[in-house]
Amino acid sequence: MARTRGPSVKLNLLQKSREAALNAVQAFNNPLTTFKTETFIVLMVIAWTYLLHAYFRSQGVEYRYHEQGPMRRKFKRTKNGAFIYWDLSRCLNENSCPLDKPTKSNLRFLIGLRNEIEHHQSAGVDEALTGKYVACCLNYEREISQLFGSQYSVAPHMSYALQLRALTSPAKSEEDVDLLPTNVAEYIVQFDAKLPLEEYQHPHFSYRLLFVPKLAKTPSQTDRVIEFIAPDSELAKEIDRQYWVQKETEKPKYRPSDIVKLMNEEGYPQFKMHHHTELWQGLDARKPGKGYGVDVSGTWYWYDRWVERAREHCVKHREEYGPKE
Repeated sequence: MARTRGPSVKLNLLQKSREAALNAVQAFNNPLTTFKTETFIVLMVIAWTYLLHAYFRSQGVEYRYHEQGPMRRKFKRTKNGAFIYWDLSRCLNENSCPLDKPTKSNLRFLIGLRNEIEHHQSAGVDEALTGKYVACCLNYEREISQLFGSQYSVAPHMSYALQLRALTSPAKSEEDVDLLPTNVAEYIVQFDAKLPLEEYQHPHFSYRLLFVPKLAKTPSQTDRVIEFIAPDSELAKEIDRQYWVQKETEKPKYRPSDIVKLMNEEGYPQFKMHHHTELWQGLDARKPGKGYGVDVSGTWYWYDRWVERAREHCVKHREEYGPKE
């Protein structure tokens, strides 16, 4: 009797990849799941790893760890003799990897985040980093469809997640950033600071949307939760003009001397470097979770958020820092 052949290795990898991706989204959207981010990242890393393995296999790229001997390759194996295949980081570093730089940066960010939050609870990461999670999902859908065809798309299996909370931004206090664990907040700031501006702003790295609640003009529109408009349309331009310009740009960075000079120019000539030092030390402003600045290669730089705090301090102590008669 003829022996029936099972699915190819490539097809098997794609099936596992798609299942891991769908389970990642399902776990994150499940209101009963409390380990959302950790579960999502682990499953999406598996999904992307299998996806890239399938691609390398289709291109004839050897994706097993090995050492090149004088005569032949020596493959690395587990203690039980199984081959050891490339992890996701190794896949991303491969010259023939088909992903663009922002997509790779998104995945490297998630891998690093997984390492920071592994084995312990990390409050705040589910809400604070959703732009990067959404980008990861959209990147996956785009790549699997482009690399292997629309028949492997996962989009038909997903629908808009129903909400018990209105699509509004929850009120945040000035110190909400402290909800993130210090190690996580420091990791995020340092990772973002090293990215080129165009990569940081790219939707493949982090997906960002501006929502504007509206009333439907016709009965046929009333059941649609979200309606998209072209970013270059007149309506979008008008929304952009009325929006208070909270654009996604690289945060300006200031040295301490820059801040002192700025306060002097704004009418506080008696505000000196030692006053600035006393201010940030008193507020523990260099604590990574506060989001006032970032350490770049051993040099501390301050963000606009800290400039505002320094300005508030000078205004409050105008008599001390203002011009002397």
